[in-house]
Amino acid sequence: MATSTTTITTTRASTYLQQLCKHFAHKVPVEFTPDRGTITLPFGTCTLRADNTTLTMTTIAKGDDLARMEQVIGDHFARFSFRENIEVNWQKQH
Repeated sequence: MATSTTTITTTRASTYLQQLCKHFAHKVPVEFTPDRGTITLPFGTCTLRADNTTLTMTTIAKGDDLARMEQVIGDHFARFSFRENIEVNWQKQH
């Protein structure tokens, strides 16, 4: 399994976490609270953590599916955060 993480500085971290989780919950298994969440897609998992100033998202998947996870989660995050124009930079874990 491969892992990548992004940490985003925003005062809306909990809001974005909940928006992402509620959005995906219509189609895939999701668990969340205002400060923690897990989105389980058929090709990988994303865990989310929020505090007052940061949102940390970690994707876990096999091989090439990691890039797909980064793209799917990143694209959806971009839609919800468009007013802030936040760039998502994934860092691969070795």
